[in-house]
Amino acid sequence: MRILAVESSCDDTGVAVLEDFVVRSNCIASQEIHSRYGGVVPELAGRAHVVHLVPTWDAALEAAGLRAEDIDAVACTRGPGLQGSLTVGFAFAKAWAWSRSLPFLPVNHLHAHIWSHFLEPGPAPVFPFLCLLVSGGHTLLVEVRGPDALLPVATTLDDAAGEAFDKVAKLLGLPYPGGPEVERAAAGGDPQFLPLTRTRLADGNFSFSGMKTQVLHALQRGMATDPRFIERHRSDVCASVQAALVDVLTDRLERHARESGIRTVALAGGVSANTALRNRLLERGAALGWQVHIPPLSYCTDNAAMVGAAARMAYPPREASPWGLGPDPRLPF
Repeated sequence: MRILAVESSCDDTGVAVLEDFVVRSNCIASQEIHSRYGGVVPELAGRAHVVHLVPTWDAALEAAGLRAEDIDAVACTRGPGLQGSLTVGFAFAKAWAWSRSLPFLPVNHLHAHIWSHFLEPGPAPVFPFLCLLVSGGHTLLVEVRGPDALLPVATTLDDAAGEAFDKVAKLLGLPYPGGPEVERAAAGGDPQFLPLTRTRLADGNFSFSGMKTQVLHALQRGMATDPRFIERHRSDVCASVQAALVDVLTDRLERHARESGIRTVALAGGVSANTALRNRLLERGAALGWQVHIPPLSYCTDNAAMVGAAARMAYPPREASPWGLGPDPRLPF
């Protein structure tokens, strides 16, 4: 089954062509303009998708060596995400599918991150498995029992882990997106420099809003006695923040793995590209006897291949008629 898939939930325009779970092409047009604002500007993101979508669509078909007539179905991210960005991709993909009388497969963006693990060459996780889904807007721990049985067992009550990275980066004067910048700076720093509190809630959920506040107060105290405090200790602060976030994420995963008895774990989402988090998961997996699945870097951040994988996993769809559906920026998990 050849699926043409679109991802436009935020600021990257992605189009991919899959043959079942084999990626024939996976094209992404990124938007550099947001770096000057320190975050994604929704209006600019939506306008950029209008410019990028058709050329990226054409490039994906060409890279796959296929024509429009060779496509069997069209998939697209329905949500969650930015309203304007979702609307551009969803409307175009839906209209193209309708005009060619092809099945139209709306996809939940968060589910797509999880199903990226099933793209070839694999191997794919064996059910049931735990997936730690960590991105700029979402932090979830999901118990995946089967293709249509995804059970969230923990979520963040405030900021996502990726937001914590970005907010700390902004405090330190680092460019957007902040996660990769914090990771690069942390490489030469002391992870024990700041004694940051690891928030561990009794109900097992996550909370990261206090991270920014702790760092802000530490920077204010440091700058009061040394005007060059940030310049001198930027790497140490980044290393301390990264260590704290990795501790909280892996501790919660380890706790639920122990309680549930599940010994297969997976990592997904944009923050899964973080080397410290990937290494910690591999270390704990080796110590505890887990089967650990970590996606290639190309499938960590938003991409259309994972959207195609989610559509293929859910085919045939349970929705009797998806044509009446629209994009949903607050689509629940």
